[in-house]
Amino acid sequence: MNHRTAAPTAAQRLLTAFEGVMGIPLPVHVRCWDGSEAGPESNVTVVFRNRRAIRRVLWSPNELGLVRAYVAGDLEIEGDVFHLLALPDLVGRLEALSLRGTERRTVVRALPTFVRHGGHRTIARSLATFVRLGGLGLPPRPPSVEVPRRRGTKHSKERDASSVSHHYDVGNDFYRLFLGPTMVYSCGYWDQRPEDPDARGSLNEAQIDKLDLVCRKLRLESGMRLLDVGCGWGSMAIHAAQKYNVSVVGVTLSHEQARWARSRVAEAGLSDQVEIRVQDYRDVTDGPYDVISSIGMSEHVGASALPGYAEQLFDLLRPRGLLLNHAIASVRSRADAGYSPGLIENYIFPDGEVLPLSRTIDAFERAGLEVRDTEALREHYALTLRAWVDRLRGSWDHAVELVGAERARTWLLYLAASALGFEEKGRLTIHQVLAVRPSDDGGSGLPRTRAMWLGADNAPRNCS
Repeated sequence: MNHRTAAPTAAQRLLTAFEGVMGIPLPVHVRCWDGSEAGPESNVTVVFRNRRAIRRVLWSPNELGLVRAYVAGDLEIEGDVFHLLALPDLVGRLEALSLRGTERRTVVRALPTFVRHGGHRTIARSLATFVRLGGLGLPPRPPSVEVPRRRGTKHSKERDASSVSHHYDVGNDFYRLFLGPTMVYSCGYWDQRPEDPDARGSLNEAQIDKLDLVCRKLRLESGMRLLDVGCGWGSMAIHAAQKYNVSVVGVTLSHEQARWARSRVAEAGLSDQVEIRVQDYRDVTDGPYDVISSIGMSEHVGASALPGYAEQLFDLLRPRGLLLNHAIASVRSRADAGYSPGLIENYIFPDGEVLPLSRTIDAFERAGLEVRDTEALREHYALTLRAWVDRLRGSWDHAVELVGAERARTWLLYLAASALGFEEKGRLTIHQVLAVRPSDDGGSGLPRTRAMWLGADNAPRNCS
């Protein structure tokens, strides 16, 4: 009797090839365009809907190929997206497949070049498998929502306005799906313990408490003048005006944000206290202000413009005026951390730069500001992002109706990957930096201890 072993299916061959690249067994289930399946039972299934997904992985470096395949719908993720994204060093290991320079002329020509220059045999076999499964061919066109080639000087006013518009002018109703009624697009401040199963259900309260934390750190008092740089949808401006009776100028480069914020200000009856402008922070000239808040904005400034940003805010403050800068920070430099711009640069934050905390503090001090306090909120952002993912998934059909499937997939991937970035040690963090412009005699006007300005008598106020 002639016993023949069944030929491996496309899914089996594909999973084996990826495991060869990763160097570890992959605890995921795979399904291919021909209906074949492989891999263990898992809470996540990776679906290769067509062979074009393989070409995207081969032709695009780092994670960009996988991002393009997912955003375009060539690859789907069924189940727990966090489980897939948490695979160890997924991006770094896949980089072994990147085709560069003359190797990009054809995938076939790349194979002997890869092996000759030190490629491991297992990875070479994986690459050959990808070719046989349909990886040979021209690079597919990027998804329509990918950022086009950038023009103009990086961090010029015109290019920054374009970058901000790409990110924020995608529809206020879409943002409301996952931000909720507070419309606060930065991490909440979670009084609950992180293991509290109901913590994510109280996102609205966490955002209100974060706004009040900023107000308390700035020591707001009735009659003060506040500049909110990067005011978003007006949440900080409205909270400060309502609860502390200050006058506020909020600036944003997003026309859609400004329209929404102005409407909220009018509805709250605060038009005499709050002014929302579409204006670059570099064009604000009506100082001095008593205090300045910058919440989730300085990530758009960039390393080259950071010294000028610090000098501008210094000039806009009165002596003994306070600045609260709330911003994401990298734990290491981008080069040391193996930074890859695939998703963020090409889909989410064009020209955005997440810098180490030390760079921000150095820029502030060189500008003449005195840094008085910094607080890390890394775990708070992880909780916030998971809550946003829950909300987006819970409104998925509506999200697709509002912005299309490609953009909705982009945002789900971005929010989930960011949550893991804050949960894993050594990748991302976020800090609130409190600084003061000292008076000529060196006075800060501040209490000597943090407890004195964040005492029990100044507990967060819930404005819901």
